[in-house]
Parts: sequence; structure tokens; C-alpha cells
Amino acid sequence: MPLIETALPMLLLWAVLGYLLGSIPFGLLVTRVFGFGNLREIGSGNIGTTNVLRTGSKAAAATTLFLDGGKGAAAVLLARFLAGEDAAQVAGLLAFIGHCFPVWLRFKGGKGVATFLGLMLALAWPVGIACCLTWLAAAYVSRVSSMGALVAALSSTLWALVLGHGPVAGLTLALTLVILWRHKDNIARLRAGTEPKIGKS
Repeated sequence: MPLIETALPMLLLWAVLGYLLGSIPFGLLVTRVFGFGNLREIGSGNIGTTNVLRTGSKAAAATTLFLDGGKGAAAVLLARFLAGEDAAQVAGLLAFIGHCFPVWLRFKGGKGVATFLGLMLALAWPVGIACCLTWLAAAYVSRVSSMGALVAALSSTLWALVLGHGPVAGLTLALTLVILWRHKDNIARLRAGTEPKIGKS
């Protein structure tokens, strides 16, 4: 963590703003705009990019990926510009939590991968790029979206340390633990060899 220099009331404000921004369910909104109905009734029912892809629309999936990543990045950049680095980490963390546990959906949100990548790109872009490339490489080799997500998350703290961004290592570790927990069913299917390949329902 960086030095705490922002007043506690301001940090709490950025925590709330970050959560509210992160809790916008773009996957649900995008699928409705594209005319696919309720995403909760498609595929796994998850609101993230992978499930949006199960509609058959790469455009809808790409839009969701961009918006879910963008809200994480926006939370970080706004807090950094208006408050400081400590507020940026708080806002990024809470944007991620908001995506995973949105109050509007009874705390049943996405798994946080796109938001994680977006906030990391904004917080420490070399670490974010390394995580994105790791995600792409692992997903390409395994043909399993969750494998890419898990490998990217698990490598994020190492990337932070290797690339000289130690102050974000604590945050990457916390985010990784949440991603692992959110993917517990995927991990069970990976171990059983039943996890769907990319493009499969």
C-alpha cells in the first residue's frame, strides 16, 4: 500500500464512489441493448464477458469487456487525479468489489476479471499489460477462459514485485484471493476436466 495521506472521510467517499461505479452491471445492460434479453437466463447466468460471448455476439462481448475494464480504470484515475495514490487504490479495490457484489443484483455479480485488468492498467500500467498478456497467453494455450483469468490473477503479485511496483502488491494479492474464491466452481470443473472451452456453452 502507498502512504496514507488522504483524510479518512475522503477515503471513505472514494470507497463509496468506487463501489457504485464498479457495481454498474454492464453485461446485463449491453445484452439488453443488443437485443439478447436477460443475460441471467443465458449460459451460466453470470454478468461478465465470457457469458456475454455465449450470446454469439463478439461485439457485445467486446463492449462488455471494454466497459467492465473501463469502470475499474475510471475509478482509479478519477481518485488519483482528485485525491491521491492511496485513494486510487481504495477506489480501485471497491470498484472491483462492486462488480463482484453489486447491491442492485442482491450482491450476485461477475467474477471481476475485466475490472481487475482495467484497474491494474490504470494503477500500474506495466503490471496491467503483463497481466493482460498472461491472461491472453494462458487462455490461448488452454482454450479455457477461466484458466486465463486464474493464471493472470495468480501472476499479478509477482509481476508487481518484478516490475518495481511493490506498493500495489498488497492490492494485487487481495484481488487475487477474491478472484480465486469467485472462481471456485471453475476450479472444481478444471480439476474434473469439465470446464467448457472458449466458445462453448
